[in-house]
Amino acid sequence: MKNNMELNKARAIYYNLFANFFVFLGDNSQYFNLLNLLETIKKAPLDDDSLKAVSNILSKLDLTSNQALMHEYDELFHNPQTKNIRTTASFYDEQVESGKKRVQMLEFIAKTALRRDEKKYHEYEDSIGFILGFMAELIELSNNGQKEYDNTIHCIFAQILNEFIDEFAKSVYEHEKADIYKNLMVILHSFIEFERLYLEVSKPKPKEDLKPKDNLSDEERARRERNKALKALGPKQSCSDGSCGV
Repeated sequence: MKNNMELNKARAIYYNLFANFFVFLGDNSQYFNLLNLLETIKKAPLDDDSLKAVSNILSKLDLTSNQALMHEYDELFHNPQTKNIRTTASFYDEQVESGKKRVQMLEFIAKTALRRDEKKYHEYEDSIGFILGFMAELIELSNNGQKEYDNTIHCIFAQILNEFIDEFAKSVYEHEKADIYKNLMVILHSFIEFERLYLEVSKPKPKEDLKPKDNLSDEERARRERNKALKALGPKQSCSDGSCGV
């Protein structure tokens, strides 16, 4: 793991920024911190696309109220009249909530002194907001000398975040109601590509579409396959000459 304090400070800023777009604690100071983080990134963006996206986001946000941000968030993740975007790693891994990826996250959390504040944060531990915020805190702890967390940071990125972040970002970017968050995904894309290089983690291979389960037993499925094959052969031959099997 590379030991670059200034670079790690910048990584923590990005993780904090993204987390603040997905975790809302009802505190106005959090929103003002989000605006400050955007201004900080605008001064030293990862690339030209990120600079344009940051500028677009700042132009759409009210400097005194998070109402516009909250409205779009609800449109993307809670509005029953639009396609809701799922936010957990388990869903993108198994099409279920609270699956194996949540168990993995709980195991990683258990290796640290950090814990989810259940009174303030109600989402699962493998939700995008929690993962991003957790990564920011671990990087800050590492920068403060707790290098034992470097391996945990690498593992969470490689085994959890990296596995579903592209699919999640694509869902947000392509959503009909996405505007602020569409620009955010541009910044996120550049940052994730940077993280893959920095942590030496490869982009995952595209997943095959999960086929709907038919709930048939193996015996019934085999019977249907045999019938299908027989029908493909055409009309049955006469068995009077003994040429057909039973």
